[in-house]
Amino acid sequence: MKTSNSSRILQKKLLEWYDEEKREMPWRNDRNPYRILVSEFMLQQTQVKTVIPYFERWMKSFPTLQKLARARESTILKHWEGLGYYSRARNLKKTAQIILQDYSGKVPDSMEEILKLPGVGRYTAGAVLSIAFGHKVPVLDGNVKRVLSRLLLLKENAGTRKSENILWEAMENILPETGAGNFNQAFMELGATVCLPKNPLCLLCPLKQNCKAQKAGKQNLYPPQKQKTPSIKIEVSAAVILRRNNIYIQKRKVGGLMGGLWEFPGGKFESGESPEQCLHREINEELGVSLHIDEKLMVIKHSYTRFRVTLHVFLCRIRSGRVSPTQSDEWSWVKAKELDTYPFPAANVKIIKSLMNNES
Repeated sequence: MKTSNSSRILQKKLLEWYDEEKREMPWRNDRNPYRILVSEFMLQQTQVKTVIPYFERWMKSFPTLQKLARARESTILKHWEGLGYYSRARNLKKTAQIILQDYSGKVPDSMEEILKLPGVGRYTAGAVLSIAFGHKVPVLDGNVKRVLSRLLLLKENAGTRKSENILWEAMENILPETGAGNFNQAFMELGATVCLPKNPLCLLCPLKQNCKAQKAGKQNLYPPQKQKTPSIKIEVSAAVILRRNNIYIQKRKVGGLMGGLWEFPGGKFESGESPEQCLHREINEELGVSLHIDEKLMVIKHSYTRFRVTLHVFLCRIRSGRVSPTQSDEWSWVKAKELDTYPFPAANVKIIKSLMNNES
């Protein structure tokens, strides 16, 4: 399809702005497909400022696809600790192994092949193909959707498959014939820094003369808000069990929520239970022992996607019984100073920091 003169002007304005205003990011230093792939996996549902230190640490430990493919899963999960959505880390390792085995160690550069890789959807595929290989394929993240909706006055928010497809097609239509990678990044950058969800900085926008929403004074009304799913509140108790200066930890079963990570034992409240009652019941069911609770260490509030969790943490000792875990295939007694070598969910990391501070 021929590019219209208005599209060429828009492309020129945006790319000139991007050249001047783009933020420094470690994966923008070159077009290495592996580095781009890692960054895009990390950027799924995670902000740039959060990703940057993780990306830099990751590249020091796994500088090549080969290193990642051969790394232990526990090591990979430790590097991912705190980023959340741990299936991304496992899929990244599987992807590296498949690329090594089936593609001679080279990230595939066709849409058909790259979409076969675990954890690679249309967005990640488009980002890698356009940025690393220069292919003319669109990218559609939350920032791009917002800019498109305002720019073209589209009442689409990707809340349905039809709405999503309209936005993909719109982005495809304004891509330049060459330099699609920079154009996609410029669009995302504009949404992240100028075309903000609330109170967009229209006076600073290079596309303000092209933006239909801005001309109509409706930029705060586009895209229409998606209907929010109410969050679910959960109360949980967890035990830090001491035995001769060692602490009990167990590994979550692979395949379940946050599988492969280590944790302190415990579980959700049942109706009418106090935090202490919940802990006694859960530990008896999970480990087959009864507890003596020494003290309450802390209360942690944490969020997982749609869940709002309040975690009550207790310092405990075993009163009677012998530990026989029913919810875990792997468990251990470790020193407090050793806890930092195991991958834990984010809420448990806060417990560990407290324990380490008490030790020092």
